[in-house]
Amino acid sequence: MQGLLIDDDAELCCMMQEFFTQCGHSLETARDGRTGLKRALEEPYDIVLLDVMLPVIDGFSVLQQIRRSKSLPIIMLTARTHRDDRIAGLNRGADDYLVKPFDPEELLARVDAVLRRTNVSACREPVRQFNAIEISVPAREVRLAGQIVELTGLEFDIFELLTRQPGRTVPRDEITRALLGRAASPYDRALDVHVSHLRDKLKGRSMIRTVRGVGYVFAAEVQT
Repeated sequence: MQGLLIDDDAELCCMMQEFFTQCGHSLETARDGRTGLKRALEEPYDIVLLDVMLPVIDGFSVLQQIRRSKSLPIIMLTARTHRDDRIAGLNRGADDYLVKPFDPEELLARVDAVLRRTNVSACREPVRQFNAIEISVPAREVRLAGQIVELTGLEFDIFELLTRQPGRTVPRDEITRALLGRAASPYDRALDVHVSHLRDKLKGRSMIRTVRGVGYVFAAEVQT
């Protein structure tokens, strides 16, 4: 795994580089938003670990600019503990978030979970067709009436999971455990935020239905 850590904390960068190296991974660092953005767009990283409070360009702006060009998995790192700050990161396209200070092993576990779901998706059937919606699993692309829909990595993974078995209600806890690596919390609205974005981006044609108190179902027939 080759990752990029964008954080202005020199001590944290050195510590995380050493930890990731000991675990058999490569982690490069950038100390400001502009440098990190340039490298994230130009280099073939597997994942980006992105601090919110950065010099030159803040983390939220870096996140948005990466999302315009790539579906690269991104985990936000933030010292802010307020719920609204976390939701703001998810709203802008983050795949996960972790509040500082954090345990390096927990960060690596979250990285592994994000990369694992990405690799699993790529091994499934190549293309799924549902009326005007087409899902290319190897390319991690969704098209609506032939036009590419810009989804975040986690939005794609949620949609891919729901479309594996159209008509089956997928429990919230199953989705959260599979894609976020943790159990669902009654007060965690992260999944709802991502599903809402999916519906908006697919212009109401996503056919994702909410099963109150249970989870979500993709209500469509596979086109052959």
